[in-house]
Amino acid sequence: MRLLSILGASLVVVSVAAPARAEDKPRESAKKHVEFGIAVAQKGLWREAIYRWEQAAKIDPNYPAAYNDLAVAYEHEGQFDKARKAYEKALELEPENQLVRQNYELFKEINDRTNRHGSR
Repeated sequence: MRLLSILGASLVVVSVAAPARAEDKPRESAKKHVEFGIAVAQKGLWREAIYRWEQAAKIDPNYPAAYNDLAVAYEHEGQFDKARKAYEKALELEPENQLVRQNYELFKEINDRTNRHGSR
């Protein structure tokens, strides 16, 4: 349930973006992939969502929303190393983004607790 609410919040972040200029074409293309990824993730199609968000990150490697959404999806799919790297990339690109920071802190808390219990 947390993941869907995160994706919903992510959709808000994406839809508030400024109007596109000619030099923003890669961002607009990446944005379409991000939005489609959100739609399919909400239907439970996580592999398709990951594919779309990976495409968005390739098209626009400076798009924090793509990395945040990728991180959520990787986390959902149990790919925790990839999730951590995607969160870190999103924060590198946009260190003041509270949504990304909150998602990453929650991820670290859960992941670290799981790792501690697993090593006993």
